[in-house]
Amino acid sequence: MSTLMSLFAALVERLAELLQPLFATTATAAAIVLFTALVRLAVHPLSRAAARGQKARTRIAPQLAALRKKHAKNPERLKKAILDLHAKEKVSPFAGIMPSLLQAPAFLLMYHLFAGDRMAGHALFAAPLGDRWADALSHGGPFGPAGQVYLVLFALVTAVAAFGYRHTKRQLAAQPLDLGQPTPGAGAITKVMPLLSFATLVTVAVVPLAAALYVVTSTAWTVVERAFLFRTPKEDASGGAVATRA
Repeated sequence: MSTLMSLFAALVERLAELLQPLFATTATAAAIVLFTALVRLAVHPLSRAAARGQKARTRIAPQLAALRKKHAKNPERLKKAILDLHAKEKVSPFAGIMPSLLQAPAFLLMYHLFAGDRMAGHALFAAPLGDRWADALSHGGPFGPAGQVYLVLFALVTAVAAFGYRHTKRQLAAQPLDLGQPTPGAGAITKVMPLLSFATLVTVAVVPLAAALYVVTSTAWTVVERAFLFRTPKEDASGGAVATRA
């Protein structure tokens, strides 16, 4: 773990050196954003696999519902029928789960890197990367030099969260959580899930600024990535029409 932390820290420092001519004193902050984007790009194939798995489970949901109704009184036959359906449709019951789990170690490592003391001594304009929003409030208040950096960051997070909220609402409307079977609490989850997009605001307010930059960049990537991977048929058709005209 410490070896990987040192390696990634060295890569961020190297990126900061390369970006120095363009970003001057904010080169380290720019390096964090770029490095986070590169990490997310590296794990993008896993995200695509997860999206394919989720779409596949949605596609066969009506057939699964029919099987559960048909074999409701025979659990063994139901189990075999479900396995046969997965094999026939070439859908793994765990499709999309493992790719998401494999991303967790990389994201955890990145968070610890940017939340540690390694980013001390660097700043994003007037806000030190090792400080938190509370530090900015105690040195000039919300409209002070450091506070203004956080205000811009909060505005960016709110815009990303609003976009994610609208897309999640559309996705849940098009692909209900029950997927052909009753899911306890599905109604409550459907109402709460879109609001989770705004949880990033709390994270940005309490973690060091370096970690906040990582969280904001990764969250923005996730929102845009999911919007692309889970396009609705209408969006696909309009996109195809544009491509055809081009």
